[in-house]
This record gives sequence, C-alpha cells and structure tokens, in this order.
Amino acid sequence: MKITNSSPADIPEIFRLYRLATEYQKITFPDNLWPEFDRAMVETEVLEKRQFKIVIDGQVACVWAITYSDPQIWEEADNEDSIYIHRIATNPDFRGNDFVKTIVTWAKTYAAEHKKQYIRMDTCGNNQRLIKHYTRSGFNFLEMKKIRDSSQLPSHYHNADVCYFEIQL
Repeated sequence: MKITNSSPADIPEIFRLYRLATEYQKITFPDNLWPEFDRAMVETEVLEKRQFKIVIDGQVACVWAITYSDPQIWEEADNEDSIYIHRIATNPDFRGNDFVKTIVTWAKTYAAEHKKQYIRMDTCGNNQRLIKHYTRSGFNFLEMKKIRDSSQLPSHYHNADVCYFEIQL
C-alpha cells in the first residue's frame, strides 16, 4: 500500500471512482447523493497537490482531497489550524479495507508536518452508519446542522443537514 499525490493522469480514474461512489450511495443512503463534481476543481486540487490516492498492486484503491480552509461549510469555526478532508471514494474492488482509518493515520502525520492542530471532515445527511464509521475511525462527532449559505457549494450541500467531525492533535 502506498499513499501519494494524485497526478493529472489519475483524473479519469478519480471521476470513475466518484461515479461508482454515487452509485453506491444510491443503494446505501439515497437521501443525499454526490453530484457530478467540477473537473476544473479536481484539476486544481491535483496541481496544488491536495488530491491524494492509495495505490495497491498498481491500482488506485481510494482517493480523497484536502483543503486548508473551508469557510462556507465550517462557517465561524473555520480556522487556519486545520486540514479538511473531502470526497473519500473507494474503488469497489477494495471495499472493506477500512481506508478511513488509513487516511486518519496519514492525516495525523500530514497535519503535524504542516503544523496543523485539527483534522476535520463533514458529511451530508443523517447517515447513522457513516457517522459511526467515522467515529470508530477516530473522529469526534461535533454536531449536525444546516449551512447558512450553501450557494457556492456542490448541490448535495443545498438544504442538507451537515455532520461535522474533528480530530484534535
């Protein structure tokens, strides 16, 4: 298993995993599905080295992105002492490997190296199964609330209940 930055050549695979994740969401939690994400956004994340992947036996097993600021989602709680994890998508051939725990271990090292004090994540909807999964993976569940202004966010945030998670280093 290797964790590395995604490259421009990975972008088609990233979008394939996003589409597969959305299909899986239709089965497991159809109340809140990922939209089709903006290609330019993902390209920027790749170029800025904020898009990551787990590679196993030459295959992309999982992808995710990070930001260093998330003011529209975290509102007044947003701060420069955090990294924010977004859009974890697992290759169906590798489901069951508990990659969230792997990402948490990676994120703790990454955050410490970048002098950050918090690892944060959010998810939309009251998905109790996912909430339990994230808390078992080391996150503290902070609260669930609606975002005041989601107009600049992807559509799955619009009028959704958002769950907030955090790990303090």
